[in-house]
Amino acid sequence: MQTLSEEIRSKVILFQQTEITEYHIYKRLAKRIKSPENAALLDRIAEDELRHYNGWKKYTGEEVQPRWFTVWFYTALSLLFGFTFGVKLMERGEDAAQKNYQAVAGEIPEAARYQEEEDKHESELINMLDEERLQYAGSVVLGLNDALVELTGALAGLTLALQRGDLIALSGLITGIAASMSMAASEYLSTRSEKTNKHPVRAAVYTGFAYIVTVSLLVLPYLISPATYYLDLAIALLTAVLIIAVFNYYISVAKGESFRERFLEMAGLSLSVAAFSFGIGYLIRMWLGIEV
Repeated sequence: MQTLSEEIRSKVILFQQTEITEYHIYKRLAKRIKSPENAALLDRIAEDELRHYNGWKKYTGEEVQPRWFTVWFYTALSLLFGFTFGVKLMERGEDAAQKNYQAVAGEIPEAARYQEEEDKHESELINMLDEERLQYAGSVVLGLNDALVELTGALAGLTLALQRGDLIALSGLITGIAASMSMAASEYLSTRSEKTNKHPVRAAVYTGFAYIVTVSLLVLPYLISPATYYLDLAIALLTAVLIIAVFNYYISVAKGESFRERFLEMAGLSLSVAAFSFGIGYLIRMWLGIEV
């Protein structure tokens, strides 16, 4: 066994731990995925990680335990939000460790090959994963974006026009539920007319569900505290920004798209419509001279 310097040896042990941790994550996910093709891909990556672990072990002579909390965390995250999101988020965290491979390449020739194989996991194998929820990401975006733009604008206008939390919540829910049905129907017809692998009913369900969830979260402050309607509007707008941030982070990880560009576009559009609607609500209220 080749004698390593203490600095290099500590780095290699860390590599071992990373490899065996990811081996267990990929193995667990492969057993829980229904698609045989996706399961085979994850199983293949797991075997590569185990081979890397055993390769590093030849130089350290030590058995290293995986980080069991990390195994549990990424397994749970993948089962909850989709294995593509979990795997790609984990691979992002692996980038820093991979850069350190160059630091040991002088003493361990296999390091360069391991680096190349790790890159292959991300660029080829992981991008081959096919998950239903990402196929319908466009339908979710449609429902989410339309609900955010329409409801933030409607709530802003209703807040100034009605100035009663219970009436605002009632109007918002009626508007949101009716609009969600309309959007779901439109997505069904649109998907049916397109030549894609998406099922029209599933696309409609994804769109309608995303719309309803967004509407519920935006209207919730008015239901909890009807008397503080201006504060409720501020909370609703903050909720809209948080929904946009969370969803776009998910998409940026799972599909490798720019978070900043998508977030600024959606947030800017929703808040601009809300500000415009707030002004319209004020003008209409003054013009009609209505006091509620």
